Amino acid sequence: MPWDTARTRQALLDAAVEEFAEHGFEGARVDRVGSRAGINKERIYQYFGNKEKLFGHVLEAELERIAAAIPLTADQAADLGEYAGKLYDYHRSHPQFIRLLHWEGLRDRGGPALREAERTATYRSRVAALAEAQARGHLDPALDPDDLFYAVLALGAWWFSAPQAVRMVFGGPTTPEDERASMVRLVRRLVGTPPSETNRGSTPSS
Repeated sequence: MPWDTARTRQALLDAAVEEFAEHGFEGARVDRVGSRAGINKERIYQYFGNKEKLFGHVLEAELERIAAAIPLTADQAADLGEYAGKLYDYHRSHPQFIRLLHWEGLRDRGGPALREAERTATYRSRVAALAEAQARGHLDPALDPDDLFYAVLALGAWWFSAPQAVRMVFGGPTTPEDERASMVRLVRRLVGTPPSETNRGSTPSS
């Protein structure tokens, strides 16, 4: 029976996502990745090269996943609160993404990040979508679209970056439903979404 290369490669990549998210680059171990996947670690070197390259493959795969899962066009930006809600949903379903970004940031030595030009282009397209939505009258034109997009990204990540701070700010445990509703409500108020649109997307998506 022929070896299923694609399936093996994906299994190793999935295991590496969990390993790097949990331990970071420095603490991650190639042999643990192999053990997680149930595959000889030699396959890792065969398919991905060394640990540095494996980390790059992991980040690349996760960046492509979130870019495809949460697009942002000018039409979608008309209700930026709903976009913020979808961002919250994604991070709750894929908590490893925020952790990987944190580990990447800790390793930043002042040089370019992985695929920085492509990632910058993706972010700039999101900013452009906000600017177009502003021009159409859907969002407050007084807000700088760069500032606005960064604020939404930061708000979406903070729930999962420092859950202890969330608990202390709100005076106790919060539910995912309340957290999402809070984020959607705040972003809609920030951008001046008309009252007629404030009931759209107020509950978690499936």
